[in-house]
Amino acid sequence: MKVVVHGLWHLGSVTAACIAEAGHDVVGLDDDPATVRALEGGRPPVLEPGLAELIAVGVGAGRLRFTTDAAQALEKAHVLWVTLEAPLDDQDRADVAFVRRRLQAIGGAVRPGTLVLVSSQVPAGFTRDLEAAWTGRGLSFAYAPENLRLGQALEAFRRPERVVVGIRNESERTRIAALFGSLGVPVEWMSIESAEATKHAVNAYLATSVAFANELARVCEAVGADPREVERGLRSEPRIGARAYVSPGGAPSGGTLAREVRFLDELARAHGVEAPLLASVLRSNAAHTRWLLHKIAVVLAGIAGPRAAVLGLASKAGTDTLRRSASLELCHWLLEQGVEVRAHDPVVRELPADLRGRVLLRASPEEAWRQADVLIVATPWPQYLEIRPDDVVAGMRCSNVFDPGAFLAASLGADARVAYRAPGRPESARAGAFASVTARDVGEPTLDGRVAIVTGGSEGLGRATAALFLQRGADVLVSARRADRLREA
Repeated sequence: MKVVVHGLWHLGSVTAACIAEAGHDVVGLDDDPATVRALEGGRPPVLEPGLAELIAVGVGAGRLRFTTDAAQALEKAHVLWVTLEAPLDDQDRADVAFVRRRLQAIGGAVRPGTLVLVSSQVPAGFTRDLEAAWTGRGLSFAYAPENLRLGQALEAFRRPERVVVGIRNESERTRIAALFGSLGVPVEWMSIESAEATKHAVNAYLATSVAFANELARVCEAVGADPREVERGLRSEPRIGARAYVSPGGAPSGGTLAREVRFLDELARAHGVEAPLLASVLRSNAAHTRWLLHKIAVVLAGIAGPRAAVLGLASKAGTDTLRRSASLELCHWLLEQGVEVRAHDPVVRELPADLRGRVLLRASPEEAWRQADVLIVATPWPQYLEIRPDDVVAGMRCSNVFDPGAFLAASLGADARVAYRAPGRPESARAGAFASVTARDVGEPTLDGRVAIVTGGSEGLGRATAALFLQRGADVLVSARRADRLREA
């Protein structure tokens, strides 16, 4: 079957390579000559394990080529597979008009008899509007939501648990079954609108689960419960299940989940449907982000010339895309607080223009955390599992570690020398002591006439605590085991 894949960023380049691997004659179509040239040279636009090699195999076998010429590509096509990816703004709103414009630009080249299969991330009703715009041209339409995961996209495409396909007429099943037949998985057939809504529903449900798990972890932290034990209780409940999204971690990054929540929320508003849960999911994720920022701010309070190390910049491990990266947003916030930021990522080689020269990109994690006051594990790259507590304690000025995903809980979180913080985890003795002092005393207008005794005053937490009391007017007595470090402090 001759298939044209239109839009060659992550979704399109993976789709084109995998469909060519399945034996189809594939043309990748994009209006950006640089993207096409790079793909012809075996360089996909986004790092995805195994993708460059798979593209090279397809090109070498003559089953895969790339072009900017829509008329030539579509002349004998049986299927036009729409994989254009809508850009996201800083609120995770998708620019759906971008997809419409790109389709309008090639519309005149689509031949009668072509099946238009949409997989772009668009709101429910988009395909129906496209049908109306291209009516009377002898085309058929279908919608198959993408289910790729950055860093694991080839595995997700080749071995999905099921494929969802929305069709308008039963006659369209044959061609679509031929496309997905090599996967050997069940196809959930439904209407186009139901398939579009299923895409929204799956990701919005996952986003809601993440928000619930993080809120629960914060409550557990407040009342002294262990969220890992609570998680075990949830998973053992048959109505919830062992694979449920109930692990606390960072707020979702990359925009994928939030985009679908936005779609559903906007659709509900447009049709006058009350859906308060959807808007609250977005607010909950924002609150969880503030949880991390507040924890960092408390630790850095009173430290002169604070320095932070950020490990991981990519949106997800396994890829190099910085699209809606929570790590970059964290870097911006730290800079706004007057913090010197050093960062490391195993694959990101260049920072965005607005951070170049402001964030120092280091070649190794050790260089990033050298003489740092806080270390934030922002992207859970497997390489970071090799980090040793000894190296962190020896290299940092103050061994404060923030790990939103509890990725290094078994190593750094188990070392008493490290002030380790993760959502819902009881803070280490060092971190907990500082947190209890600030929570109790920072709200008082003055501590004039009082005396504060701060132990461990040569370390960052001790210095920060002493500075906090001094700011409130207290007399401070600081003790430490090492006189040289005490004089320095």
